[in-house]
Amino acid sequence: MSHHPVLIEATELDRLRRSATPPLIVHVGDADGYARQHIPGAVFLDYADINANAPPTAGLVPDAASLSQVLSALGVDGHRHVVAYDDHNGGRAGRLLYTLEIAGHPQARMLNGGLTAWCNAGLEVQREPVTPEPGDFRVQWNDTPIATADYILEHLDDDDVVLLDVRSLDEYHGTDRKAARGGHIPGAVNMEWTLAIDEDQRMRTDDDMRAQLEGLGVTPDREIIVYCQTHHRSAHTWALLKAMGYPRVRGYPGAWSDWGNREDTPVEE
Repeated sequence: MSHHPVLIEATELDRLRRSATPPLIVHVGDADGYARQHIPGAVFLDYADINANAPPTAGLVPDAASLSQVLSALGVDGHRHVVAYDDHNGGRAGRLLYTLEIAGHPQARMLNGGLTAWCNAGLEVQREPVTPEPGDFRVQWNDTPIATADYILEHLDDDDVVLLDVRSLDEYHGTDRKAARGGHIPGAVNMEWTLAIDEDQRMRTDDDMRAQLEGLGVTPDREIIVYCQTHHRSAHTWALLKAMGYPRVRGYPGAWSDWGNREDTPVEE
């Protein structure tokens, strides 16, 4: 089965990086991981640079001016294709794709399986850092991928909207509490995000995965809102659903660190 344009396989990326018009390859993560090994030509993006915090809420989307500065320094412009990857299960790369869509630059894909898949394919890596050539990217803000707490509150009883909580089952039931209150958003269904990752760290976009999602009511005809603790894990699920052809998918920046620490939001355990 051919992959959706959201994903790119390691062998295809290796071919494209050697072409006359290579994509901008971005290693999303931490400096130590990048220094150990990265894809040849890949530039480094500190994951923290695409997250904003307003304690106790974490994992918010930075404002347009900050994003424009970060993405331009990375080498992003309005034309060059971006390929994101990480060495940490794909959540960080998924968050960059999510951020780029908000920023109005949807010409981005995610390396399926990240650095693990790259290395498993026996492809070359390097340790030398790559200095980005700065671009001139100005964010054209797109709210469509974003679900806020207010938006969710307005749609709690909307049969057209499904809330997909991708945290652990203990977090979902509130026995593992990471905010002032534990539990989940009323009506949310649960599927831990790692169930969508195979043993090679690649996304499971197969028929079994689709059947599992649809068994939870997560169907392509409905709007899906994904969330976790800070929209790290659920950014991977956002990318998964986009890769599977779901047309209406939103992520909740701040996620449970927002909802669980507010006093005006209902909670179920």
